[in-house]
Amino acid sequence: MTALNDEARDLLAGTNVAHLATILPDGGPHSVPVMIDIEGDRLAFFTSPTSRKGRNVGADDRIAISVADRDNLVRSVLVRGRVVERIGGDAGWEIVDRIFAKYTGGPYPRGEAREAYLVEPTHVIIPTFG
Repeated sequence: MTALNDEARDLLAGTNVAHLATILPDGGPHSVPVMIDIEGDRLAFFTSPTSRKGRNVGADDRIAISVADRDNLVRSVLVRGRVVERIGGDAGWEIVDRIFAKYTGGPYPRGEAREAYLVEPTHVIIPTFG
């Protein structure tokens, strides 16, 4: 596991949109915007276990995440890692609601299954320009 430094934590803890890349069944990339947060030394995002990204992670736990600072687009963090835990039930909803509230101010609407996915970073880069 690679530790998240302070700058990476700052970008990941903010309300910046993350882009999550997973691997499709044919080996191709699949990238979607997600809400994200930090859970201890891991990253957390949520999705439906039956969504394309949920199924991709179920078949291959390797992911990549990029986050650009919404106020300074040349400031970013790039993370590669593995989904090491999926949390459902009440414990999962606590994480889902916390992440969603960070971005929207309220809890995630109920009605569809959601799980929290925890990512152990294996490679973290803070690109520099100039």
